[in-house]
Amino acid sequence: MYKPMCCSMLGVQLAHPGEVVLTDVPRPTPGPNEVLLRVLAAGICQTDLHIRAATDSRTPDGTTLGHEIAGVIEECGDGVTQWKTGERVVVHTCWSCKTCSACLAGRQNACRKTPRLDIPHCPGVTKNGGMTHYVTVPSDTIMSFGDLDPAIAATLTDAGLTPYHAIRTCSDLLHPGSTTVVIGVGGLGNLAAQILRAISATRIVAVDISDAALEAVSPWADVKLRADSPTFIDDVLSLTEGCGADVVIDFVGNDKSLRQAGLIVGRYGAIRSVGLNGGTLPFVSRSAGNPLPRGVTLMCPQGGTYSDLAAVIALAQSGAIRPLVTRYPLRDAIKAFDALEAGTVRGRAVLIPEEEPAA
Repeated sequence: MYKPMCCSMLGVQLAHPGEVVLTDVPRPTPGPNEVLLRVLAAGICQTDLHIRAATDSRTPDGTTLGHEIAGVIEECGDGVTQWKTGERVVVHTCWSCKTCSACLAGRQNACRKTPRLDIPHCPGVTKNGGMTHYVTVPSDTIMSFGDLDPAIAATLTDAGLTPYHAIRTCSDLLHPGSTTVVIGVGGLGNLAAQILRAISATRIVAVDISDAALEAVSPWADVKLRADSPTFIDDVLSLTEGCGADVVIDFVGNDKSLRQAGLIVGRYGAIRSVGLNGGTLPFVSRSAGNPLPRGVTLMCPQGGTYSDLAAVIALAQSGAIRPLVTRYPLRDAIKAFDALEAGTVRGRAVLIPEEEPAA
C-alpha cells in the first residue's frame, strides 16, 4: 500500500527519457497569481505515451505528467481575486504570455513569446501537471466547468479542445452537402464526430481499423469504413461522386493515414493532421506530379484557444457531446498507460486520485 512521505503525495513522474514512474512528489504551495488545485481527475493521452517512449523528450526529467486536469480550488495565492476556494475548474493546456499580438487577438496557442517550433508552456509537458493529488497553476489558465462530471471535464481540455479547434479552422467547408472524413475514431476522433454532428451539417465518414471504435462512433457517423479495406479509397471517392472529401481530419498521423488523406481529399479541401505518429505527406510544388488536388490546405493544429475551450465546455454542459472515459485509480496509472498503448482503453483513460494523502 502506498504511504506518502511527510508533505508529499503520489504522482506520475518522468524519471528520465523513456521511463515514467509512480513516486513521491512534493505537495506544492501556490505563488503569487497562482491557485492550488486538489485534483479530481486527470486524463491520459497519446502525448503522455510519447513522453514515456521518447529518448530525447523535451519534457524535463522529474516533471509530474498530466495536461488534462479538473480540480477544485483549495487555496489562492497572493493577487488572486477572480477565484475563490471551492470552485471547480479545468486547466487550459496553453500557458501563453497573454500580452503579445497573437494572444491579444485570441490566438493563445500561437503565442509569439514561444519559440517558433515549440509550444507554449503546458502542464504535464513543460511544467508539473495533474497526475497527482495537488497541482499549482496560474490563475488565468483556469475555467469553471460547473456541475459536469470531473472525469468528463478533464478530457475536454485536450480530447475535446483539440478536435474542436481543428474543426473550427475549416468550418467554412462544413456546409450542407459536404463530406468530412475522420481517420482514427478513438478518443479524439470519437469526440470529433460528436462535435461535427453538434455544430455542422456535414456528412461524417468515420474510419478506423478497429471494429470496436467504429461501433462506438455509430451514433454520430453517417458512414463507417475500415481503413485497411482494399477498397477504402474507392469507397470514399464513390461516396463523393469522384470529387473527394471536403475535409479530412487525421487523428492517426502515420505515413499510411496521411497518404490516404491525400488520396481522398477534394479540390480546395482541407487536411487537418492531428495525430502524432511522425508520418509524412508527399508534396510537390509544381502542379504536374503533385498527389494533392489544387487548392488543398494542410494544417497541423495545436490545442486550441480559450474561446475554443469555453465552447467545448458549453457543448458538454448541453449534452451535445458525451466523451467516453475509462476511469483508473491514480495508483494504477502505469497500468492505464500500458492499456492505452495496447489500444484496449475505451475512449479516454482518466486517473482519479484516491483519498487525499496526509500532509
